[in-house]
Amino acid sequence: MPTVILVRHGRSTANADGVLAGWSPGVALDEHGAAQAAALAGRLADLPVRAVVSSPLQRCRETLAPLLAARPELPSYTDDRLGECRYGDWTGRKLAELADEPLWQTVQRHPSAAVFPGEDGESVRAMQHRAVEAIRDWNERIEREHGPDALYLVCSHGDIIKSVAADALGMHLDLFQRLSVEPCSVTAVRYTPMRPYVVRLGDTGEFSGLVPRLAQGAADDAVVGGATGAP
Repeated sequence: MPTVILVRHGRSTANADGVLAGWSPGVALDEHGAAQAAALAGRLADLPVRAVVSSPLQRCRETLAPLLAARPELPSYTDDRLGECRYGDWTGRKLAELADEPLWQTVQRHPSAAVFPGEDGESVRAMQHRAVEAIRDWNERIEREHGPDALYLVCSHGDIIKSVAADALGMHLDLFQRLSVEPCSVTAVRYTPMRPYVVRLGDTGEFSGLVPRLAQGAADDAVVGGATGAP
């Protein structure tokens, strides 16, 4: 079965401002995120990627633009199931404010029970289910069109990628906050008939993210939506 390269979008303006973007329109890459996206094509230059699948959101499409410009022969697709978690009434709010909400502790400690508020709020369980189903469906399609050893790329969002990685690792969803996936990081999963193998996890190709977070004045909580990356 294929290997999927899961790329989180580059740093966005919402990441830089500490805002939970969700499905908000018009959230673009900031200057640092654009540089990360420009470097992505070089990082992947030696890999025989057969196809690219993207979340429909702007920050993912902008992340892929330099890669697709460098490799115009790559077929490119969009899949709404790989879009960001629907955070409902939390969308567009500052993470610092959300940390005071009672639901925050559920998201941190028992995310499988978390349902985001509002009419369009989604549960973390539903988010993982649709994301994993999407990857499994694309695995079948890519294998059918390009063979069992094919390599393809998916550009998505922090919580989506963490939930797919948790599934591949056989982790309960309540443990997925133990994973960290920074902007423009690469997580790779090789699927086989027996089991998935996680061969990369949150690989950015640089080490600034290893600076102790408390030394940067950060809390121990996981960042809802995914880490915002190095300053």
